[in-house]
Amino acid sequence: MTSQWFVLHTLSGQELKVKESIEKRLKTDEMTDYIKEILVPMEKVAEVRGGKKTVTTRKLYPGYVFIDMVLLDDSKRIIEKPWYFIRDTQGLIGFVGGDRPIPTPIEEIESVKDQISDSEDHEKPKVTFDIGETIKINDGPFLNFSGVIEEVEPERGKLKVTVNIFGRNTPVELEYWQIEKA
Repeated sequence: MTSQWFVLHTLSGQELKVKESIEKRLKTDEMTDYIKEILVPMEKVAEVRGGKKTVTTRKLYPGYVFIDMVLLDDSKRIIEKPWYFIRDTQGLIGFVGGDRPIPTPIEEIESVKDQISDSEDHEKPKVTFDIGETIKINDGPFLNFSGVIEEVEPERGKLKVTVNIFGRNTPVELEYWQIEKA
């Protein structure tokens, strides 16, 4: 029997509690042979509060936990011991797929792991901006001006915004944290 990846559906905001609960009970319930890895994908997110840049973490898939475990025997029937062990976890709604959970392809799990490792290298802005969107400037010499986004450079964390100053459209380069959605 080989382990496969499955997706667990959890109550909102309970992803880490479900993961910790499973990890805590692994040894006492002798489940280390069945459960290999538990994953709650997170990414780093930068935002500005009160003029200060803060970096926090955000769940990539809110409400879901990925688990590498032995759940199906060689004839694709559910093994009861790990099934009930997982089902008895507090904060868990159930397996994605209900009573007939389907293993998640390894390619999808690799893609999720790539997203996590990309996030560790650089943080993403909490809010995303689109070209043509109207924004309000909340810092710098153009404080309280409104403008339209012309260009977005997420890797630099900068935007090119056209601001109407004295009746003329003027291009201005701003950082993400200097603006907010209008």
